Amino acid sequence: MKQQLEELLLSALTRMGDASFATPQRDSIIVERTRDAQHGDFATNIALRLAKAARRNPRELAQAIVAALPPNPLVARTEVAGAGFINFFLAKQAYADEIARIHAEGARYGRSTRGEGVRVLLEFVSANPTGPLHVGHGRQAAYGATLAGLLDAVGFSVEREYYVNDAGRQMDIFAVSVWRALSRVVFEKLAFPTNGYRGDYVQPIAQLLLAQEGTRFQTGRYRDRLAPAARCARGR
Repeated sequence: MKQQLEELLLSALTRMGDASFATPQRDSIIVERTRDAQHGDFATNIALRLAKAARRNPRELAQAIVAALPPNPLVARTEVAGAGFINFFLAKQAYADEIARIHAEGARYGRSTRGEGVRVLLEFVSANPTGPLHVGHGRQAAYGATLAGLLDAVGFSVEREYYVNDAGRQMDIFAVSVWRALSRVVFEKLAFPTNGYRGDYVQPIAQLLLAQEGTRFQTGRYRDRLAPAARCARGR
């Protein structure tokens, strides 16, 4: 219905042929649901947005737009409210027709080719293993997946990118931070990096690692592996 009302408004503005302002593009005409049913089902502020360019009173311009609206059986009535808002009240048949359309189109309902196959790379969620998982990771995953689905539904070619972040310098810093948590046991001389991870979650990881590896931490193999990570953590 929003799209149909936007088309009606575009037709009205085109019919008005007002030389004081250019007919707006289709995408710039915005119709929104009203928050209060007393103000109708949908509303637009197009008259307020065009009033300055048209050098007309917004409310007067809104009345002119309403007068130029083509008749439509789905619109029971329109009214001008406030400083120049246009409110639309839908006919009951509009709802019945939309339900019939939902049943007829099934899974295709709401989909379009508006995106025209334009490629979109959507990057969302970075489950950073250097910190504990929290509710934000789940929220961003759901948000990103939903946004990708919406873009796909309107015709964009969407590629989804999910970062695990389990490699690189930040992992070296994390490794040094964990090893530093074990320093009282096996690495007494290891300085804590200034950019290290100091959260409480580091200590349980260190304890688990110690329980699994035990005294083998004191072997040259671990010390040899620690040195490059420590240099990377210091930015060298």
